[in-house]
Amino acid sequence: MRIGIITLPLHANYGGILQAYALQTTLERMGHEVKVIEQRRKKRRIPLAKVPYVIARRTLAKYIKGKNIRIFNEHYYNTNFPIWCTNTGKFIKKHIHRDIVDSFNDIKEDDFDAYVVGSDQVWRPSYFNTMLGSVEIPFLGFTNEWNVKRIAYAASFSVDNWEYNNLDGQRAKDLAQKFDAVSVREDSGVGLCKRYLNVDAKHVLDPTMLLDAADYLKLLDNMVAKPSNGDIFTYILNEDETKLKVIEDAEQRFNLKRFSVGADFGLIEVQPPVEQWLQAFKDAKLVITDSFHGTVFSILFHKPFIVLGNKARGNSRIESLLKTFDLQGHLYNSNGDLRAIATSNLDVVNLANALDTLRKDSLQVFDCLK
Repeated sequence: MRIGIITLPLHANYGGILQAYALQTTLERMGHEVKVIEQRRKKRRIPLAKVPYVIARRTLAKYIKGKNIRIFNEHYYNTNFPIWCTNTGKFIKKHIHRDIVDSFNDIKEDDFDAYVVGSDQVWRPSYFNTMLGSVEIPFLGFTNEWNVKRIAYAASFSVDNWEYNNLDGQRAKDLAQKFDAVSVREDSGVGLCKRYLNVDAKHVLDPTMLLDAADYLKLLDNMVAKPSNGDIFTYILNEDETKLKVIEDAEQRFNLKRFSVGADFGLIEVQPPVEQWLQAFKDAKLVITDSFHGTVFSILFHKPFIVLGNKARGNSRIESLLKTFDLQGHLYNSNGDLRAIATSNLDVVNLANALDTLRKDSLQVFDCLK
């Protein structure tokens, strides 16, 4: 079958890139022809009529209220974004088979036989409204009258509460009825689908976990990744004093040196290559992260790890992931011993067996493509 994947735009987020790569690879191994459909990126602009209001509001916030914001943020973003994505863009160009369109409405019925929505936070309103434009895209409204297969694979709401407004919620519910299979990334998403979308959803693995560590290490074969310059790989998306204190304590407790690859998405510097991020998991003796995919790859590479909560990006997805593998003890507790947290229930054989079972169960979502 010709399959089109709908996910959030790919840029410099390692997890976002690799989940698309993994889903594409999995479907290709089943014998399908797969493309990740992306809408051509447009420059950020403030609507002309709103420019005076927006600039005045930002100036007030910055100089009167003392907030750390950029008054001309759109110009800053448009200038720095291409630079920021230099390395990750090379990986995307090389490994992701894309179909770039000006608009999803330009797609024709006979372009694809099936559409797979997922994964990442593709069903979270604050994400799809900003990155895709509307609820119509992640719920395949543009395919409404077509004779095609529709699947949601590991679609994520990210949080365990319903964030949709009434209009988007009703539209999502109507469109969800046309899906041939619905699966979600978090166990809480099963209940949200039942209650608000009136569909039965299956809880499945994130696409990145459909592949194993050996699959990702193969991506390093034809490149020279720099040896990691430390032992504790810290991948922190939202830095704060508490997280920095945990990292400092871990350095002293384990007598190891920290290092990082990639940082919060502030467009300050060029993001290191995806391959260097994978190399970091290979080299690390310990991982400390507040990232969902940082946690995923710690599990895949069987590394001792400590997870720091990240309420801003959604804790329920990390909690659900840890619960799936009975690894809840890796979530940082200020009263806990760091060594005990890092190695809690980390049995390599049990993890491998659990992954094998869960992969087989997750792949059943695609039975409707046979």
